[in-house]
Amino acid sequence: MEVVQLIGNLVWLLAGVGVFIVGMNFLSDALERSAGGGMKKMLGKITGNRFLGVGIGAGVTAIIQSSSATSVMVIGLVNAGVMTLMQAVPVIMGANIGTTITGVLVALKNDYFNMLMYLLAFSGVMMGFFKSDKVKLAGKLCAGLGLIFVGLNIMSSPEAFGSQAVKTFFSGIFEKVDFPLLLILIGAIFTALIQSSSAATGVVITMVGVGTLSLDQALFIVLGANIGTCVTALLASVGANANSKRVALIHFTFNVIGTALFTAVIWIFKDFVVHILTSMFPVAEGADASTMQMALQMRVSMFHVIFNVSTTLLLLPFVKLLVKFSQFVIKDKEAKKEDGVSLKYADARLIATPAVAIMQIKKDAFEMGDMAMESLRTAFESFIARDLDAAEKVVENNEKIIRYGEEVSDYLVKISASGASLHDEKKVNALHNNVGDIARVSEIAENFVKYTRREVRDNLTFSEGINEKLTEMHALLHKQYELVKRIVVDKEHDLLKESDELEEDIDNMRRALVNEHIERLAQGKCKPENNTIFVNLVCNMERIGDHLSFVAHSVDN
Repeated sequence: MEVVQLIGNLVWLLAGVGVFIVGMNFLSDALERSAGGGMKKMLGKITGNRFLGVGIGAGVTAIIQSSSATSVMVIGLVNAGVMTLMQAVPVIMGANIGTTITGVLVALKNDYFNMLMYLLAFSGVMMGFFKSDKVKLAGKLCAGLGLIFVGLNIMSSPEAFGSQAVKTFFSGIFEKVDFPLLLILIGAIFTALIQSSSAATGVVITMVGVGTLSLDQALFIVLGANIGTCVTALLASVGANANSKRVALIHFTFNVIGTALFTAVIWIFKDFVVHILTSMFPVAEGADASTMQMALQMRVSMFHVIFNVSTTLLLLPFVKLLVKFSQFVIKDKEAKKEDGVSLKYADARLIATPAVAIMQIKKDAFEMGDMAMESLRTAFESFIARDLDAAEKVVENNEKIIRYGEEVSDYLVKISASGASLHDEKKVNALHNNVGDIARVSEIAENFVKYTRREVRDNLTFSEGINEKLTEMHALLHKQYELVKRIVVDKEHDLLKESDELEEDIDNMRRALVNEHIERLAQGKCKPENNTIFVNLVCNMERIGDHLSFVAHSVDN
C-alpha cells in the first residue's frame, strides 16, 4: 500500500513539474515575441563596452526569461557577423544574471500571490479564445506566468514534495549521493534534459522550501544547473562558424570556472556559507509555515544571484583571455570555395525570435539590393562603353541574385511558419514585396545587356550629349536607392519626401528625353533604328525608380 501511495505521489510530482515547465515555455515564448522590438533596440546598442554588454545580456534575459534563448540568439548574431566575439562574451555573462529573476519570483510566492496566479492562468486561457493576435499573445503570457505557480504549488503540495512518502524517498536518495560532485552532476543532467536552468532552479527552490532537500545540497545542485544550461548553446553552435562555436565554448568555460571556484569555497567552508545565507533570511520564532517556506526558498534564490553576479564580476576583466582560449581550442578552418549562395546576416537560430530575425533578413534583402544596383551599374556602363565582355558579367551576377532572393524568400516563409504575430507578418509580407521589386531591378539590368548587344551588332550611335543625360539619369537612380535603403533599414522616414522628389525628377527626365528624341527624329537628327533601344532604355530606368519607390513605401515603414 505504501508503494502504491509513493507511486501516486511521484506521479503527482511529475504532473507539477510538467505544468511548471509548460508554464515556463509559454511565458518565455510570449515574452520573446511581444518584446521583440525592445530586444532589437537593446541589441542595437551593443558596443565594445563590457559593462553595457553585461547589462544588455541581463536585460534581454530578464525580458524573455530564458538564458538559453539569449545564448542561442547571440550565437545566431555572431554566426551572421552582426556581433563580434568580444561583444558577445559580456552579453552571455549578463544572460546568466538575468536568468536569476525567475528564482527570486518563485521564492517570493505566498498564499495571496498564489490565488492571483491561479486567476491569471484562467484569464490567460480564456483570452486564447479571442480572435485578436495581441489578446492571444497577452493571454499566453498570463497563462504561462500563472501555470508556473500552479506547477510550483502542485510540486509543494501534500500529494507531492510535501508528502512524507516523497520526503522519505528523496531523503534516502540524497543520503546516498551526498557528495558535492555527484550533486553537481545531478543538477547538470537534470537541467540539460529540461533545457532550462530557471526551471531546474525553481524545482530545487521548491524542494528546499518544503524540507525535501537540505540547503547545502541544494547549493551544489544549483551550481550544476548552471553547467547544464550550456547544453542548449552547445547544440545551437553545431553547424555554425568558428566564432559561434567559440561563444558556446566560452559560455561553458565561464560556468565551469565559476562552479569550480564556488564548489571549492562551499566544500571547505560549508557550515560558514550556510550560516551566512541563513542569517540573511532568518525565520522568527513562531513564524507560520508560509513565512518559513519563503525564507528557506529565498536562501537558495539569493545564492543563485550571488553566484552569477560574482562569477561575472570575477571573469569580466578576463574577456580577452577567454576569447584567446576559445581561439586556441577552436581553430579557423580554411574557407572553401562554394558555388552556393548563403545569407550574410540572417541565421536560422534567430527565427524563434521573429522581430530579431526580421531585422536581420531586412539587411539581407538590401544586400540583394546592393548586388542588383551593382549589376545595373555594370550593365549601364557597359552600354555606354559598348563593352560586351562587361555586359556578359551581368548575366552571371544575376544568377547569384536570383539564388540570393530565393534564400531570402525561404527565410521569410520560415519566419511566418514560426508563428509570427500579425504585426511581424505585415513586415514579412512587405519584405516579400521588396524582394520582388529588387529582383525587377536585376532583370532590367539584364535588359540593358540586350541593348548593348544590339547596339554593337548594328553599330548604332546616339546623338551628341545623349550619353551624358543618360548617365545623369542613372546617377539619380543610385542616389534614390541609397535614400530608400536608409528609409527602410535605418528607418530614417524623414527622407521619404526627398526620395519621392527624386523619383518625380526621374519621371520628368524620362518624359523630357523621349520628347527630345521624338523631335530629333522629326528633324532627321536621329536614326529611326535607334528608336526602340533608346525609348526602352529610358523607360526601363524610370521603372527602376518606380520599384525603388514601392520599396520605400512598403508596409514595414
